[in-house]
Amino acid sequence: MAVEKTMKITDATGVHARPATVLVNKAGSFASDVTLEYNGKSVNLKSIMGVMSLGIPKDSEIKITADGSDEQEAIDAIVDVIKKEELGE
Repeated sequence: MAVEKTMKITDATGVHARPATVLVNKAGSFASDVTLEYNGKSVNLKSIMGVMSLGIPKDSEIKITADGSDEQEAIDAIVDVIKKEELGE
């Protein structure tokens, strides 16, 4: 059973390269499949090109889904990064 979390992007520049890199690196540290969904498109959160291709602006709603052996830890850690980077809530 996958775990998912919806968040709102509050950073003025949206999801830009630096926080996206931090997110991708964090997602890559987990065994679970982690996806990022925005505007009907879903990408692998372990792929910087995938994340950047979404072009997520400020005030967007995103959905993060993790599926695998450490899915809850993955979601918690990614939510933590989004908050720490002041990317969203």
